[in-house]
Amino acid sequence: MPKTKATIAVLGGDGIGPEVTAEAVKVLRAAARRFGLELTFREALVGGAAVDTQGTPLPEDTLTLCQTADAILFGAVGGPKWDGLERKLRAEMGLLILRKTLALYANLRPVKLLPTLAGASPLRPEVVEGTDLLVVRELTGGLYFGQPRGIEPADGGERAVDTLVYTTPEIRRIAQVGFEAARRRRRTLASVDKANVLASSELWRRTVTEVARDYPDVRLEHVLVDTCAMELLRAPRRFDVILTENTFGDILSDEASMLTGSLGMLPSASLGDGTSLFEPVHGSAHDIAGTGQANPLAAILSGALLLRYSLGAEAAAAAVEAAVERVLAAGVRTRDLHTPGTTVVTTAQMGDAVAAALAS
Repeated sequence: MPKTKATIAVLGGDGIGPEVTAEAVKVLRAAARRFGLELTFREALVGGAAVDTQGTPLPEDTLTLCQTADAILFGAVGGPKWDGLERKLRAEMGLLILRKTLALYANLRPVKLLPTLAGASPLRPEVVEGTDLLVVRELTGGLYFGQPRGIEPADGGERAVDTLVYTTPEIRRIAQVGFEAARRRRRTLASVDKANVLASSELWRRTVTEVARDYPDVRLEHVLVDTCAMELLRAPRRFDVILTENTFGDILSDEASMLTGSLGMLPSASLGDGTSLFEPVHGSAHDIAGTGQANPLAAILSGALLLRYSLGAEAAAAAVEAAVERVLAAGVRTRDLHTPGTTVVTTAQMGDAVAAALAS
């Protein structure tokens, strides 16, 4: 049964984050009215906005709200203003600490090219048409969290260290998420690694192979990360579920977003054992913040994932996704998706259009 009453923590963050998140909230309110959901939205600071006012990228009251909420709707963090701060004060640390504290170890990034956007992709339509894949990215291990790390004096200059570390349990649990996702899709899983070079990838490949024995109905293939990057551009339709570690997943999912025509089309869900977090994959894009040019569709589609995974409201989630498709089919576009013959709208106008389509 879907959860009909929920509190959603809204963390707009920096740059275009608050703008696109506001449109996602607008559409979620429209979904709530249509499907009889009682949603309460509570806003809190994170990232650079929190550093400026509270001296930390993740204030204690924000963390408490996230731990007690039913779901988190996240915008984006970071920007040039905070890049020069010491690491613990950088805006991005707010998100990284949140992921680690809430044990959000599984990041799902669906990449589906809508037929109406085939012309917006930088690749030829005959290459990208029919693309429908899911990147399952491990989110709390690897280079982003491994110790030791840092920069120290050495050899008349400096020495930088980052540690790539994974354990069998970490790999096993994300592999299980990947195989379960493949079972709900086309039953094919590509596990991406660099086992010909990295010891961590040797363990990754061995563990994924062991987990595969519990899923005889899913076809497993191992793909080196450089080959995967090439194949995403050459033949993206060959992929169903892509399973990979933190750094590779970060890079490959951003590459895959271009198949859909814009980074502004890619939503994500970060899942763990408690409160889940939903965010567009794009960054804070400070160069267009406040101009009304930002594409809110990734944030809106992240709201659809929130309805699906945190509330179990599948009908509402599908209705939001269908509303986005109808608006795009009508030729409504933000600037990043504009092609000749389509109508350019602002961030808020796109949110209005999706909310109206959802209500009709």
